[in-house]
Amino acid sequence: MKKGEWSGSLSQDALTRVSALIGIFKGLHLLFSDQLADEWVKLPNKGPLFDGRRPIDVMIEGGIPKLLLVRRHIDALRGGL
Repeated sequence: MKKGEWSGSLSQDALTRVSALIGIFKGLHLLFSDQLADEWVKLPNKGPLFDGRRPIDVMIEGGIPKLLLVRRHIDALRGGL
């Protein structure tokens, strides 16, 4: 698809998901090397939000609420919290 060719619309649900994923992607790339940023969602995480699970699994199973929590988690890491 070329830029400007798509003229459809996205639901609020889809826009929220896309926005959260873009924020997670950008945040990870600001925090880590490109390789680690790209792998982070697939690595087991011992943090309380993940409890040893992979972030990707938590986000898939938890839907939009977990996507937004992961986004806030990444933003907090960037802010030094």
